[in-house]
Amino acid sequence: MSPPDLSSRVVVDGVAVDVPRGVTVVAALVAANSLCTRRSVTGQRRFAFCGIGQCQECRVTVDGCANQLACGTICADGMTIATGGDW
Repeated sequence: MSPPDLSSRVVVDGVAVDVPRGVTVVAALVAANSLCTRRSVTGQRRFAFCGIGQCQECRVTVDGCANQLACGTICADGMTIATGGDW
């Protein structure tokens, strides 16, 4: 008997990343070395600041839905995450 698969595969800006089940999207961003969630109106790179979604700096696009809070969103297998990084 093999152990259960305890990971989820998500795609961050086109890059597949395996993360432990139950982690937040911001953890997947760190695992993908994508340390920019969005750009400010002046083009500055932004990233999660408070870690609980209160600062709103962690907004990303998840499965086509814009402005999702990465700190408060749990990763699901097959989830697609788009940031305001270097794309």
